[in-house]
Amino acid sequence: MSDIGLKELFAQLDSSKFSVSFKDDLRCLELLSREKWKNGYECRKCGNTNYCQGKTPYSRRCTRCKHDESASAHTIFHRCKIPLHDAFRIAYEVCCSPDISSYELSRMLDTRQMTCWKFKKKISECVEKKSGLVVTEKFENLK
Repeated sequence: MSDIGLKELFAQLDSSKFSVSFKDDLRCLELLSREKWKNGYECRKCGNTNYCQGKTPYSRRCTRCKHDESASAHTIFHRCKIPLHDAFRIAYEVCCSPDISSYELSRMLDTRQMTCWKFKKKISECVEKKSGLVVTEKFENLK
């Protein structure tokens, strides 16, 4: 679905531009929605291509089966336990400086080190495989 790699996504942004562009969860969801459905929407349950606005911001609801899909579903941010803008920050930092430690990310975001380590590992695997935002089942099961 998505052919833009994570590194390419964040390559154009310096740290201050990133902070302005992704300062809250809504801006992150907007980007996820735009990238996820840039080739058009297709319901994962019934295959329908018609949709209306879903219950949450930037989600889409199938007009046939009424299945609601969020912008973050089936992406590397699926079931993310930390705020989306913090997860975007971790992804940005890992893409720009892959050797950043989870301890440094933890201090930067005031988040548990293990949480940062797990998400950094997930992002690093996606970068290594040159995958984009939309991922395969293997990564969806990573928690």
